[in-house]
Amino acid sequence: MTDRPLYAELGYTDAEWGLLAGLPQSVLTAASAASPDSARKTRAETAAGLDRISDARASASVLVSAAAKAAVAESGDPEIGEEAPVIQPGDPVAYAADVVSRAAEAAALLAAKAAPADAETYKHWLVEIADEVVGAASTGGVLGIGGETVTDAERAFRDDLAKALGH
Repeated sequence: MTDRPLYAELGYTDAEWGLLAGLPQSVLTAASAASPDSARKTRAETAAGLDRISDARASASVLVSAAAKAAVAESGDPEIGEEAPVIQPGDPVAYAADVVSRAAEAAALLAAKAAPADAETYKHWLVEIADEVVGAASTGGVLGIGGETVTDAERAFRDDLAKALGH
């Protein structure tokens, strides 16, 4: 038995693991902040993203499962009623660009160190988080009727993320 953390067993440094484990929450935040919403809609988006992150703990990919467990440990477990704080970046456009840049860095890291199936599963998971968040609440409309399910800004973030991940 060893005292090395699982991420070290998987071949990642502390900094590399910080990138991989932190990116799911960052994707959630950037996707939610892409279009300004009411507090209720932002909470719905956050809850949808956290559920997608939490569900990945059961992934067949050891990498994705470990990253999801680390993300949930950091942000809170929705299955036991914990709620992550809603993060509102001061500059959503710059934040989204930073997340896309870090996603590209993660894709390169995965290409170098991960098994191809793990890399694809991880990248697909990040895009799923973005899809879940941007589709969780419509924007605009009156009293929840009408409005856009996915705004142009949300779609642009999701597409930029997918492109950065090679998806």
